[in-house]
Amino acid sequence: MELAFYASALVAIYSTLRVISTSNPMHALLNLIISLIAVAMIFFCLGASFAGALQVIVYAGAIMVLFVFVVMMLNLGTAQVQEKTWLTPMTWVGPALLSLVLLGFLAHGILGVTGGLIGVTEVTAKQVGIELFGPYVLAVELASILLLAGLVTAYHLGREEKNGEVLSVPRAASRSAQEGDQQ
Repeated sequence: MELAFYASALVAIYSTLRVISTSNPMHALLNLIISLIAVAMIFFCLGASFAGALQVIVYAGAIMVLFVFVVMMLNLGTAQVQEKTWLTPMTWVGPALLSLVLLGFLAHGILGVTGGLIGVTEVTAKQVGIELFGPYVLAVELASILLLAGLVTAYHLGREEKNGEVLSVPRAASRSAQEGDQQ
């Protein structure tokens, strides 16, 4: 089980690095799906089967399929030359230092925990559902509305207007067209 844990961790790290380093949006999304599945495998190796199943169903399944459809709908191509010049190696210094600091905090937190502090009770799907849809039902509904608003906004911002395409017809023009058809 330990070998599967480390193999999944290496796959997650490699595919996450490919997400941020590739210029093709579809390749980045596919690598993100691989990364999320690898994280689900880590959950399974740690004995958190419910969290692993949720990771596969919700993130790697539903949300990533939504992202793939949005990218396909927006018809994003590869990165432009101008975008590549913006991402010079000096641009990566700040995020790299921040990542190292966060990795240090994470390592300190993980290595500082003893086995006695970790709970051994199993969390069931019923308990998670009661917690999410009990006191946090408004937060869950707001999160779903925000995701929908982001999807609609991305569609409108990324849509190309084609010559001759009618996006909306003014009321006066539609009335005159209807009157012309009746005569």
